[in-house]
Amino acid sequence: MEKTWPVWIGGMLGLAAIAFAFATQAGVVNQWHEAAHYTARVGFPLLIHAYVARPLVELTRSELAKYILARRKYFGLGFAVAHTIHLAALITAIEVSGEGKGIVTYVFGGAAYAILYVMAFTSNTAAMKAMGAWWKRVHRVGIHYLWFIFFQSYAGRMADPEQAMVAIPFTIIALAAAAVRFTAWWKSRQRKRAQADS
Repeated sequence: MEKTWPVWIGGMLGLAAIAFAFATQAGVVNQWHEAAHYTARVGFPLLIHAYVARPLVELTRSELAKYILARRKYFGLGFAVAHTIHLAALITAIEVSGEGKGIVTYVFGGAAYAILYVMAFTSNTAAMKAMGAWWKRVHRVGIHYLWFIFFQSYAGRMADPEQAMVAIPFTIIALAAAAVRFTAWWKSRQRKRAQADS
């Protein structure tokens, strides 16, 4: 439990987001519509923790960064739990409203869930050994893709006055996380160059 708490947090936040939507919204359609929004939002911080865990350690060597890195897998699994609840809320919202999504949303959103579940089900030592070098490739591409899905979703809503209050800070957080990863990658590259030249 000491290390796995992000998984439980993911489940509790996802369910709390649905409860909050039902407590604050009127009408079943609107309740499920907002539940889909809220469940996506509560999972986002868990993804960001997993996204920046190792780069933060490389950049800061702080105890907090090491604490996050030690639980990176569980932050990822917590996000998977929260986002599964989001998927259920989203499907229900589509069903009760009768309003479908565009083909682009289904294709790219479906790919995100496929990647998410591949990563979740291979987050163990046995899968890591069986997949070899492919394990790191799959997880690296996967987490970048999941980051991108959130980034483009929130960045695309910044101009909407009704959604800007959430879209702008979440976009900034996504960009800051990407900056952390890029900075860590750049510094690692510079160290390798210096070692090769010495």
